[in-house]
Amino acid sequence: MSLSENTNRRDFIKSTGTVLVGGTIGLNMAFPLQGFPKSNDVLKVGLIGCGGRGTGAASQALKADPNVILTAMADVFQDRLDQSYDILLKAVPGKVKVPKENRFVGFDAYQRLIDSGVDVVLLTTPPAFRPEQLTAAVNAGKHIFCEKPVAVDAPGVRKVLAAAKMAKEKGLSLVSGFTFRYDLPKRELFGRVQNGEIGEVKMVNSTRNGGGLWNFERKPEWTDMEYQMRNWYYYDWLSGDFIVEMVVHNLDMMTWAIGSQMPIRAFGTGGRQSRVDAKFGNIYDHFAIEFDFANGVKGYNFCRQQDGCASKNSVEIIGSEGTAFYQGNVHKISGKNNWEYQGEKKDMYQTQHNELFASIRAGKPMNDGEMMANSTMLGILGRMVAYSGQSITWEQAMNSNQVLGPDFHKYDWDLKWPVPPPAIPGVTKVV
Repeated sequence: MSLSENTNRRDFIKSTGTVLVGGTIGLNMAFPLQGFPKSNDVLKVGLIGCGGRGTGAASQALKADPNVILTAMADVFQDRLDQSYDILLKAVPGKVKVPKENRFVGFDAYQRLIDSGVDVVLLTTPPAFRPEQLTAAVNAGKHIFCEKPVAVDAPGVRKVLAAAKMAKEKGLSLVSGFTFRYDLPKRELFGRVQNGEIGEVKMVNSTRNGGGLWNFERKPEWTDMEYQMRNWYYYDWLSGDFIVEMVVHNLDMMTWAIGSQMPIRAFGTGGRQSRVDAKFGNIYDHFAIEFDFANGVKGYNFCRQQDGCASKNSVEIIGSEGTAFYQGNVHKISGKNNWEYQGEKKDMYQTQHNELFASIRAGKPMNDGEMMANSTMLGILGRMVAYSGQSITWEQAMNSNQVLGPDFHKYDWDLKWPVPPPAIPGVTKVV
């Protein structure tokens, strides 16, 4: 898949457990500060991770404010950086000002970019990199767009929570890639749910069924590390498995519907029926997870990535006085208060960057940190219960010290990382 084909592939939204009906600015914009840039000050943006999502995010960031330019780019792969640079030159003419000395390649490229004098950092590398890179950006005092998910294991989530807290203390804007929270129809739908228009929420059912994705054939000159990095999606240590990497959007909407509560425990299953070839690494191709919440609410998620099967991407919220439903362009409530969204629609990918840069200009930083960490952890918990076949509590999962990958600071192309075989429920240990 080319970068241009993949630039607009992400799905999803904006963060805070409480939203007013019809509101477009979340309540996380709550920390007014002094000394933020004036509207005529140029904001310098750096892109870390030059794949399809990163290229799309950079394009959207550069269109979000008239005085924003791209001054630095970083990736572990030269070819990905070069391709992204060429696409952006055409997509946002006049806004790409990246001299060769600011095109950083290598495992330390992210830190060299952060040190290059940028004001805003876009973090769009594979999820395994996110905790360390987010921490580095916050330590350096940068405003941040951080793609989802934000980690692949519990230690990574805890590191992200610490970085998010520091970002709030420093008055830095931190916007997540949970794009559905920036979608106007969903903001109104979930706002109405939280305002009681379907009564008390009893159950949330989410589905994310689709087909297979991209894969790159191995080249003779690639080391094991490069092959895994090129095909990062198929290795749990890099992606977290697809319930963490992609389905986490639907899990985020589940907790959004019930006011940002986290479950007390989860139980479920999963496996691989069609992804049986070695080229698919060690991830699953289907999951079915049940989440139990302290107030008695049940949350269910069913997901698969199998070619030749019916596709569906939906969330259904069952309340005591009605049902709220999302699928495709349909956002409606049925029951005591019938309603269907007929309002304005905007590009949610663009909206998240518009609000990020507006918050920077206004000196009212946004902080999606806790939301993006908790929603990521929902996916990790779902993977843990499916991999192990056990019922696991939220506290057990959050306190887990299981690290899926090698020490971040020891990455190099000759690193031999023994990828475990696909998990076997009843055998594989996760806590």
